[in-house]
Formats: sequence, C-alpha cells, structure tokens
Amino acid sequence: MSEILRQHLKKFVALDDGDFSSVLKYFRILHFKKKENLLTEGEVCRSNFFVARGCLRMFFIDEQGIEKTTQFALEHWWLADYFSFQKQQKSHFNIQAVENSEVWALNFHAQEQLLSDFPQMERYFRLVHQTAHAASQVRLRYVYDLSKEELYRYFSNNFPEFIQRVPQYLLASYLNMTPEYLSELRAKITS
Repeated sequence: MSEILRQHLKKFVALDDGDFSSVLKYFRILHFKKKENLLTEGEVCRSNFFVARGCLRMFFIDEQGIEKTTQFALEHWWLADYFSFQKQQKSHFNIQAVENSEVWALNFHAQEQLLSDFPQMERYFRLVHQTAHAASQVRLRYVYDLSKEELYRYFSNNFPEFIQRVPQYLLASYLNMTPEYLSELRAKITS
C-alpha cells in the first residue's frame, strides 16, 4: 500500500527512494470498519488521514439531530478537521469510514517534524490543500447556482465513483437534500 502514497507524492514533489522510506516512518497504518468513527465531535483531531483504501466522510449533526455530510475522501485523498488539527482544539465534526478502510495517519507532532525534516513536504501539503480548497470553492458555487436536479446531474456526471460507492442517504446529505427527494430525482432522470 505504500506504493499508493508514493505515487500520490510524486504527483506533487520529487522524493528519492531513501527520502520516501524516511517519510513513511512518520505515518501509522490504521484500519477502520464500515461506520467506525475516526473522530467524534468534541474530540481533538489528532491526525491527518490519507486514504489508501476505502472511503471516509466528514459530517456534523444539526440541531434537529440530522447528519450533514460536508466532505468525502476516496483513495488518494486526505481528510481531517483541519481547524481542530492545526489548533489542537475540540472538533465540531465527526469522521467516519463509509467502507472498510485503510488509512495512513499522520499525527500532529509527526507532521510538524516531517515538515521540518523534509521541506519538500511543505510544498506537497500546500499544493494538496490548494487543490482541496479550490474544489470546495467550486462545490459551494454549484450549491448556490444550480437547482437540486442540476446539482445531482453535475455530481453524477463528474463523480460517478461516488454514485456507485456511497449510499444514497449519505449522497443526499452531501447534496443537502432528503434521501426521498434524491430518489425521486434519480427516478425522473432514468425514466
């Protein structure tokens, strides 16, 4: 599984074999079962998670007790409550495995040491975060600009892997609609 991380790093920075082997020492490999929490609201987010296999989601529970999914992470994606992680303060989010998952966890202190020891990793994380931030901006734009049907069509055309892998009720939560409404949309589109 380390090859997955190596290939991802190579997209952004150059690391020789020796450096890569050294970088791996900062990570812990963790396994989570479907629906197992990696982070629970009120805890401090102590690790930044790289998904080697599986799918994670970040969510919060609103005042009515409804789960609101804010982000997913498939293979090669990172996920953490970055405010909690950076400040080492209590999180307002939950992170849960959508599928049985293998993640490479980089705890706060290990990441700080990694960035100090390997300056090119600072560039790597900057580029990864810029890409994620840009994707978040685009998502917000579409949430405000598109109708619910247009949003679902856009999402299903551009991210078909989510449609196939993520349960409909979680997809509905992410798209800010009820599962029943999403079911109606799907039926309308396929008929």
